[in-house]
Amino acid sequence: MPNSSSISEFLLLPLADTRQLQLLHFWLLLGIYLAALLGNGLISTAVACDRRLHTPMYFFLLNLALLDLGCISTTLPKAMANALWDTRAISYAGCAAQLFCFSFFISAEYSLLTIMSYDRYVAICKPLHYGTLMDSRACATMAAAAWGTGVLLSVLHTASTFSLPLCQGNVVNQFFCEVPQILNLSCKESNLREVVFLTFSVSLFFGCFVFIVVSYVQIFLAVLRMPSEHGRHKAFSTCLPHLAVVSLFLSTGMYAYLNPHSVSSPSMDLMVALMYSVVPPALNPLIYSIRNSEVKDVVRNVITRCVSKAVYCTSF
Repeated sequence: MPNSSSISEFLLLPLADTRQLQLLHFWLLLGIYLAALLGNGLISTAVACDRRLHTPMYFFLLNLALLDLGCISTTLPKAMANALWDTRAISYAGCAAQLFCFSFFISAEYSLLTIMSYDRYVAICKPLHYGTLMDSRACATMAAAAWGTGVLLSVLHTASTFSLPLCQGNVVNQFFCEVPQILNLSCKESNLREVVFLTFSVSLFFGCFVFIVVSYVQIFLAVLRMPSEHGRHKAFSTCLPHLAVVSLFLSTGMYAYLNPHSVSSPSMDLMVALMYSVVPPALNPLIYSIRNSEVKDVVRNVITRCVSKAVYCTSF
């Protein structure tokens, strides 16, 4: 049996068995990736450049867009390259780097989604205290805590996972390197430490989930007591997209990390991984902007200015 010292590369799960389907998947993933880059890039530019969006909600949305860019850029480029060049290989160091980056962005994003639920809770349930509780210093501290949580958990998981002896080969049953798939390659008697870390992370995420649920129960109770139909509509329009993102993110992530290896299949694992690693970064810009007139107006202005500058430059 090979061990970790003799493994120089891993073989990732191919997206398709035939060359034609591989190329089809390449173009499909390329379209998704470019859409995610464009959408998150536009939101980041709009929030950073327009003073009307310099509020706590849009500050956290800016952080979410940056994390989405990092998350999807960790997984899709390598998958597209493998599909285009008909290969499955990723180096040992590349796999470790991919696992670290993915763990970082996923952990930080989920922490940020928890903070965003608190922001909505304060805005709707305690509007008179919103300026005090969510001032610029508090927002910066909470955002830094989300990014710091991502760094801490990614360091723990990467160091623990890649310190394990690997005696189950080098075939990863996923299109990118993630903790459960690497654990499946480790010697079962030696992975207790990483299982403990994984249990700690799942418990932490479950605690965040409970916090989000409690926050939204309070939010919905407060919204239903609003006398104005316009106020209820505005509150639901800002909360429901966030709740949809959290539900998709958590349900698929929990399935991937808690589903026993003996009852999982590569095709199901692939679909679930796409649902929590690719779909949210690609759809978040649409979800958070389609029902938000302020974001749509600013993004429209950004696009108009870019087009005007391009036309002006080409005229010379």
